[in-house]
Formats: sequence, structure tokens, C-alpha cells
Amino acid sequence: MKKVALCAAALMASATAFTQNIRLPEPQKSGGKPLMEALSQRRSARAFAAKALSDQTISNLLWAAYGFNRSNMRTAPSANNKQEFEIYVALEKGLFLYNAKDNVLELVKQEDLRAKAGKQDFVATAPLNLVYAYNTGKMADEKMAYADCGFIAQNVYLYCASEGLATVIRGFVDKDDLAKAIGLKPEYAITLSQTVGYPEN
Repeated sequence: MKKVALCAAALMASATAFTQNIRLPEPQKSGGKPLMEALSQRRSARAFAAKALSDQTISNLLWAAYGFNRSNMRTAPSANNKQEFEIYVALEKGLFLYNAKDNVLELVKQEDLRAKAGKQDFVATAPLNLVYAYNTGKMADEKMAYADCGFIAQNVYLYCASEGLATVIRGFVDKDDLAKAIGLKPEYAITLSQTVGYPEN
């Protein structure tokens, strides 16, 4: 009986740990390739290795994408500083919302929703997919929202080029299906998704 109880407790502890938010390490804000080298190596990729990204790499990636680089200001600009975007992070172990202020991935769903983030085959097996959703109450102009999304996506491209990672921005997404899977609030709208991982050799 004691062994059974210990096994049950271990399983419960494991399940609890699985459902917790992920506190990311502090992003590394120095190093990387010079800008001109990163620009020369910026490209889209559609083949990704299954190797998972470390928490440190995810932290660096998300900070580069849309973190705070000074008081209440982001690494990517937005029209009238609306900061209307949220970034959802789809990993094998669950779907998370990036909390840039606290540098935390907040668990949204304990479910692998990577396949919902796009219609190409590689999306379901790549280690990480970013989903960009904007608050339509903050930004009513859809065109401006897409422009702001482009700034974030380009930051991701440059970070990936600097660190030897592969990425591609994608519009081939069933946005209604993805929004339902996420449980997206009605005032939010999905623009694009972006896949990130190690290049497939």
C-alpha cells in the first residue's frame, strides 16, 4: 500500500509540475552576430529538426520578439505605442501566453496545439510555434496591426539568423479554428503564426 501511495503522490506531483507556468531565465541581451551578418543570413525555412529549444533560448527569442527594452517600451514598435499584441507559444507540452513584464510563460492549455497553428505538415512537429493576436479594442485599424505584427516577426527572423535557428512566418492558418482551440477572447484577432526551431540537417 505504501508503494502505491508513493507512486500516486509522484504522479500527482508530476502532473502538477506539468501544469505550472514556466518562469523563464533572464534573457541574454548581449552577444549574437553583428546586424549586417544577421541580415545577410535572414531567410525562411520549412524544415525543422525535432530538437526542443531550451528555456534560455525561448527567453531570448521572446525578448527579442516583443520584450521590454526600456521603461514600458518594447523591442518592436507599434502605432501610437498601442502595444496591442499578445504572443501565444505552442509547445509540445502545452500552449502558453508570453508575459513579457514577468518573463513568464503562462499556461493556457495543457495540450499540444502545434498542429492548429498552421496547415503545413512541418508545423505540427516543429518544436515551437508563435501565434500573434492583437486586441482590436486597442488597435481598430487591421492594416496597422499587421504592420506592427511584421515588426515583431522580423525581430524573430533576426534573432534566429543570429543564433543559427530556422524560422518562417505564415498566413496559411485556419484562424477561426485556432482561435477556438486557444479560447481566444472575442476582442482579440489572430494575424499570423511563426514557426521556430533548429534547421533540419
